[in-house]
Amino acid sequence: YEPPSWASHLSPIPSHLISLGNFPTPIHKWNLPNLPNNTQVWLKVRDGGGVAKSGVAMRDDLSGMQLSGNKVRKLEFLLADAVAQGADCIVTIGGIQSNHCRATAVAAKYLNLDCYLILRTSKNLVEKDPGLTGNLLVERLIGAHIDLVSKEEYAKVGSVALTSLLKERLLKEGKRPYVIPVGGSNSLGTWGYIETIREIEQQLQKGTSEVGFDDIVVACGSGGTIAGLSIGSWLSDLKAKVHAFCVCDDPDYFYDYVQGLLDGLQAGVKSRDIVNIENAKGLGYAMNTTEELKFVKEVAQATGVILDPVYRTVKKLVHGSTSRS
Repeated sequence: YEPPSWASHLSPIPSHLISLGNFPTPIHKWNLPNLPNNTQVWLKVRDGGGVAKSGVAMRDDLSGMQLSGNKVRKLEFLLADAVAQGADCIVTIGGIQSNHCRATAVAAKYLNLDCYLILRTSKNLVEKDPGLTGNLLVERLIGAHIDLVSKEEYAKVGSVALTSLLKERLLKEGKRPYVIPVGGSNSLGTWGYIETIREIEQQLQKGTSEVGFDDIVVACGSGGTIAGLSIGSWLSDLKAKVHAFCVCDDPDYFYDYVQGLLDGLQAGVKSRDIVNIENAKGLGYAMNTTEELKFVKEVAQATGVILDPVYRTVKKLVHGSTSRS
């Protein structure tokens, strides 16, 4: 792997990656109705990505079928590391309908690795079979090993401790597990979205119109995506301001978490200087108001783009901007 020249001082630099997604994903102009004057919105990322005020909101939902979503970019680096370390199985954790867990399970199977998932859900579902809905269907079809944990236990024990316990159990069974954190969000996974900035730069250079982006706006669920986009945009010539809308925890938590990822890359920059993080939790993960669902329907009918109801940040993003993002 050869990093972008503007990121060559970061350390450590990954030695290689494994190609998993269909990249580059396209950049589409998004003809949202009732935008402020002199505002354009373009789409590039979905699922943990989002909308931008006159500019980039990425279409990583187009990065592949079972492997669609922004998680794949992180997994290209993380699973390369797992293979290099001689792992024979992958451990990761997330919500019961986590796209990251689904993508990890599918990618692991591509590489002939077993996958062990710890999925957070309500207490009553832990005590019974949650069925074959959504991402659970894909995970069970490909033979992923699934452990369910209640939201209460998850909050009490924490994701790091839960995956560590499972790793110890697998080691005792003679397996060689490789643990990937929630959302693939560690310093190594951050390279997936440093690479995305290089991809956007190359797409803009090849474009026929004078398109440039003032802002990049994304949802934030674990922190790795915004860390990569922020440091990449900061170091490159793109210089678009990154705006993150957190769908869990709070802005202070994510400023600190992103700082840890940046420190792990020896980036020498403060997270608060390169990304703006706002709260967008609403009712909570995958919980919607009638107004939000109505907005999703209106956008779908007007533009043909179906928004993910799990992350409900879109409506907050396109107010009062006169930039291109």
